[in-house]
Amino acid sequence: MRIPFLSKKFEARAAPISDRIKAFLLGEDIEIPTNAGVYVSEETAMRTTAVYACVRVLAETVASLPLSLYKRLDRGKEKATYHPIYFLLHDMPNSEMTSFTFRETLMTHLILWGNAYAQIIRNSKGEIIELWPLMPNRMDIERDKETGKLIYRYLTDSGEVILQKEEVFHVVGLGFDGFKGYSPIQMAREAIGLSIATEEFGARFFANGARPGGILEHPGVVKDPERLRKSWEEVYKGTKNSHKIAVLEEGMKYHEIGIPPEDAQFLETRKFQLNEICRIFRVPPHMIGDLERATFSNIEHQSIEFVVHTVRPYLVRWEQAISKCLLNEGERRIYFPKFTVDGLLRGDFKTRMEGYAIGRQNGWLSPNDIRELEDMNPIPEGQGGDIYLVNGNMIPANKAKDVEGGDEFDGENGEKDDIS
Repeated sequence: MRIPFLSKKFEARAAPISDRIKAFLLGEDIEIPTNAGVYVSEETAMRTTAVYACVRVLAETVASLPLSLYKRLDRGKEKATYHPIYFLLHDMPNSEMTSFTFRETLMTHLILWGNAYAQIIRNSKGEIIELWPLMPNRMDIERDKETGKLIYRYLTDSGEVILQKEEVFHVVGLGFDGFKGYSPIQMAREAIGLSIATEEFGARFFANGARPGGILEHPGVVKDPERLRKSWEEVYKGTKNSHKIAVLEEGMKYHEIGIPPEDAQFLETRKFQLNEICRIFRVPPHMIGDLERATFSNIEHQSIEFVVHTVRPYLVRWEQAISKCLLNEGERRIYFPKFTVDGLLRGDFKTRMEGYAIGRQNGWLSPNDIRELEDMNPIPEGQGGDIYLVNGNMIPANKAKDVEGGDEFDGENGEKDDIS
């Protein structure tokens, strides 16, 4: 990734580099061995379909939600479209990325590494004008012994760059110390390693299992068994040679061997690991293509649970990180960021209409409120689009207290009509 603005911020190193940064300097990838015999890193984990699908679902969901900056009012809120942060969050955080791409990238970092970083670029007035993603595997965080403040050490191809706390936008994942998250991939590397191992086993099984599986028995002594084995594999090994007829010479016999039970059950193992990975990322299996236990009724409820219990915590992390890193102390009292999740929680058309009818009849939704929720233009002013009704007489809510006996209000002009 091209990061030209970092080149002007080089400082001498003041502390030993971590093992991860040292490995990056040497061009190595940190991979932790697992008991399954495979190495797991954030990059290799993404080659597993279940991990890739979970990361993609979460990253695309958060990136696709509308994100705006709001101003607090005495009652309610309004969009602060005039604030510089609004454009960065809602439209383009820098000259090369849209808001969707930026948030998708940082969400991928947050899900895999447990941290998401972006460098904050300010103008001469101190206003934030750009946000640029930084790779988590190149970042080290430590506390300055003299000032007690956090400093961020970022490694580029040319050397190390030291960034102050005010220069970094940091979304922190689940961790133990409160200022740095832990990688879910490394915390659950055994489960992911088993998934990778079973996938590799399946690939090798089908690559080698198309040949007749068994033992060749020769009545005499084979002078060169390696040559015999090699010639047999050249003719019968691999899927392209499946179902070929074997020709045996010199009295040789072929004894077929069945598939061992532990080999035959690897498909069940792969299914279990899919659910295991879904458990790590708290993603419903049906959202990554596993519809084995899905029904029309439970999918709807699982989708709502996905928004409430999986997506919402990420949104809170983002919103609070934006307030903490991108707004100063005075601005935090006036402005706040907010994701809009209404679209994810919407039910089917019939359910929505029934909900709108209840809100309309009980006086807490107007026609324009409903039309806004359905992404429709409001009814022009003066045509009743902002009138609230109450159940019963269906009169304006602010006039209900004036109705006595046989007197009733006209819903259009608010004048009393004698119905006696």
